[in-house]
Amino acid sequence: MSGLLYALLIGAVAGWAAGKLMKGGGFGVLINIILGIVGGLVGSWLFKTLNISLMGGVLGDLLTGVIGASVVLFIAGLFKK
Repeated sequence: MSGLLYALLIGAVAGWAAGKLMKGGGFGVLINIILGIVGGLVGSWLFKTLNISLMGGVLGDLLTGVIGASVVLFIAGLFKK
């Protein structure tokens, strides 16, 4: 259960950060957080598929989440227009 809470918290922070990084601010805080949680999963899958390893720990997880969330926000932004 604590692993799930950790993933949700990292995803939420990553979504918020990705929304700040993306041009136009994304979709608003709540949707950015939800997309950040999804983006954390996407980032983990993407890095495992490409055999890329970032630093471990919370910072590595956060960086993976921000990159994944940015990808998800970018793709979602294509459909927003």
